[in-house]
Amino acid sequence: MKTPIRLQPLVNDGLVDEVISQLMSGKEATVYMIRCGDAIRCAKVYKEATKRSFKKAAQYQEGRKTKNSRRGRAMEKGSKYGREEQEKAWQNAEVDALYQCAAAKIRVPVPYGCFDGVLLMELITDANGDVAPRLNDVNLTHAQAMSQHHTMMGYIVRMLCAGIVHGDLSEFNVLVDSNGPVIIDLPQAVDASANNNARAMLYRDVNNMTEYYGQFAPELLQTKYAKEMWALYEQGELEPDTALTGLFEDDTNAADIDSVLEEINAAYEDAQFKRERQQAIDNDHYDD
Repeated sequence: MKTPIRLQPLVNDGLVDEVISQLMSGKEATVYMIRCGDAIRCAKVYKEATKRSFKKAAQYQEGRKTKNSRRGRAMEKGSKYGREEQEKAWQNAEVDALYQCAAAKIRVPVPYGCFDGVLLMELITDANGDVAPRLNDVNLTHAQAMSQHHTMMGYIVRMLCAGIVHGDLSEFNVLVDSNGPVIIDLPQAVDASANNNARAMLYRDVNNMTEYYGQFAPELLQTKYAKEMWALYEQGELEPDTALTGLFEDDTNAADIDSVLEEINAAYEDAQFKRERQQAIDNDHYDD
C-alpha cells in the first residue's frame, strides 16, 4: 500500500522497510502492519489531539508528573509549547505503561520505541500467524471464559501493584492469541495513587471484563473483584500474586453519604463512558 505521510519519515530513516496494510482506525490512533527487516510488526500512529475522540483526557492526565519544571508550567498554562509537550506525554505514557506492565509479567505487546507520534511494537498473532482477534470477536466456552477472567483479574491486580490503572479496559482493548489474553491500548493509563479517579476507573475496568466474560459464565456476574482488590490495595495488603476470592462484604454501618454519591456518580460516568465508546466504535466502522 501507499506509505502514509506520518510513516514516511520512519521509512526514510530505515526504521520501517514496508507498510503492508492498515489494521484498524480507532478513536485515538490508526494502526498499520509493517515490516522491519525480517520482522512483521505494527505501527500505531496517534491522531492529533484535535482529531481524537477520546473524552475527558484531563481526568486521565491528572497526577502525571514531569521532571522538567518549565515543561510542567507550560503544560499547566496550555501554551502552544505546553500543548505539544502534553501530546508527547500522552504518547509516551503508553510506552512507559507497556514497559511497566511487561516488567510486572502482564502480557502486552513489546514496544520498540515511539518516534514523532508513531509507536512501533510487536504484532500479536494467532496460531496461524494471522493478526490476533479482539476479545469481542471471540466465542468462548464456559471453561475458557472462567480461565481468561481469572487471568485478567490477575493482570489487573499486577497493574495496580505497579501503580497503574488501565482506565479504558474492555473487550475491545484485549487481543486473544493461542496463549490467552493480551492487553493493548494504554495511553490513558493512570497513576493509581495520584489520580482521584483511579478507583472509579479500576471499578469500570474490572466490571467491563466481568460483564463480558459473564456472558459465557454467568456466575461471574455475582462477583465483587473490583471492591475486593481496591480494599486490599488501600490497606497496603495487595500483592502481585494475591489470591482473590471475588467476595466482598459492604459496610453495613451508617451510610457514608459522600461514598454513596461517589458510587452514583461513578455509575453515571460508567454509563456515559460506554455510550461514548460504542459511538466511537460505530463511527470507526463507518469510516472504514
